[in-house]
Amino acid sequence: MKILGIDVGGTGIKSALVDTATGELLGEQLRIETPRPATPKAIAAALKSVLAAHHWKGVVGMGFPAAIQHGIARTASNIDKSFIGLPIADYFSKETGCEFFIANDADVAGMAEMRFGSGKGNAGVVLIVTIGTGLGTALFSDGHLLPNTELGHVYLENGHEAERYASEAVRITKGLKWKEWGERLNLYLCAMENLLWPDLIVLGGGVSEKLHKFSPLLSTKASVVAASFLNQAGVVGAALFAEETLRKAGKQPLKQ
Repeated sequence: MKILGIDVGGTGIKSALVDTATGELLGEQLRIETPRPATPKAIAAALKSVLAAHHWKGVVGMGFPAAIQHGIARTASNIDKSFIGLPIADYFSKETGCEFFIANDADVAGMAEMRFGSGKGNAGVVLIVTIGTGLGTALFSDGHLLPNTELGHVYLENGHEAERYASEAVRITKGLKWKEWGERLNLYLCAMENLLWPDLIVLGGGVSEKLHKFSPLLSTKASVVAASFLNQAGVVGAALFAEETLRKAGKQPLKQ
């Protein structure tokens, strides 16, 4: 099944066609800047340009930086607060003419890792942390997702909100060395371990390919590994989410 996957982040919108049977990208992953302010109207316009770039009129899966409950955005992390309360899949479907299926961005990234990546075949509790503009989390127990955990917003013992203390954006903005930033991330991961006791922690986002630079600073009991999909996990997982939703409804996407 071929589905367009879109990953909306605080700074960029990534997209690619995905073969949902294998998790492979069917062509180049494209990236455009997330509009500022990131209002519903502005992002809808950006999505129209994404669809045009891919010459796409079919089903779209999208990861979005918000808690999505029954299709409605309940939070707005690194996007405009006007999204809160908006039925976003219905809104973007109407604005673009394509059928959108939308879930939390970290959750869909986690789906990709659990089906095809570093979490594949791992029983027990798996915590996936996507590191970028913020800290996204996806929590799986025996392969089952607990959606919308949003654990990047917990407050650490030093009084800082986690994603404002240990995200990739913070590392870059503050010019932190890997050792300095690794210690910050370790504080966060240890806090998560004390709450959730995962058997495995998977780190996603572009920074995950630099794991060797800060892994000596991590002291969790659980093994910490890099995501297999790196910064492609959100795009792949978004397409998988759309496929899964269609399958549960007993539907097939229209062929492009």
